[in-house]
Amino acid sequence: MPLTQLNPVRTPPMLPWPDIGHLAKWSVSSYKFGFGAECLRDGDPDTFWHSDGPQPHFITVEFPRKVAIQKISIFLSWPLDDSYTPSTVAIRAGTGPSDLQDVRVASLDKPDGWITFDISSEPDEDGNSFKPVHAYVLQVIVVQNHMSGKDTHIRGLRVLGPQEEDAPDGDPFPWKSLEFKMYERLR
Repeated sequence: MPLTQLNPVRTPPMLPWPDIGHLAKWSVSSYKFGFGAECLRDGDPDTFWHSDGPQPHFITVEFPRKVAIQKISIFLSWPLDDSYTPSTVAIRAGTGPSDLQDVRVASLDKPDGWITFDISSEPDEDGNSFKPVHAYVLQVIVVQNHMSGKDTHIRGLRVLGPQEEDAPDGDPFPWKSLEFKMYERLR
């Protein structure tokens, strides 16, 4: 499945999937002073995580409980970052840092903007989309950069959960028992 560049501009795209990254603890394998993991989530396209050391580079996202992860959205800029731009990223997921398994590898050709893609390649029951991955830990690995660059720049990263469905009649709280109906309205 090809990756789609949803938003070539610098602002984060409005997506139907909820951003669940705020629930997690973020860490990176290395960084230059002032360009750490906080730059991945600050919403400012002029800041970026700048790795410092040999490849591969890691972004680790640890959740306090098992969550369903549908997609990631990553902001990269080939025109600004040149050889610091990732060309291959791998996604791993698991219950802890010691049992991570590869769930997706993505090749990126001179990206510029927000790129959103499923982290799973396993189709769901209806075959129209992909199943979410249920994990405590998600790891994004920069395997290779354009022009064989050593360090990397990532300007933004969002972890997205599955779309939330409302009840069939539009009621977000579809409790129908007598006990719940008794307290449905306030006086």
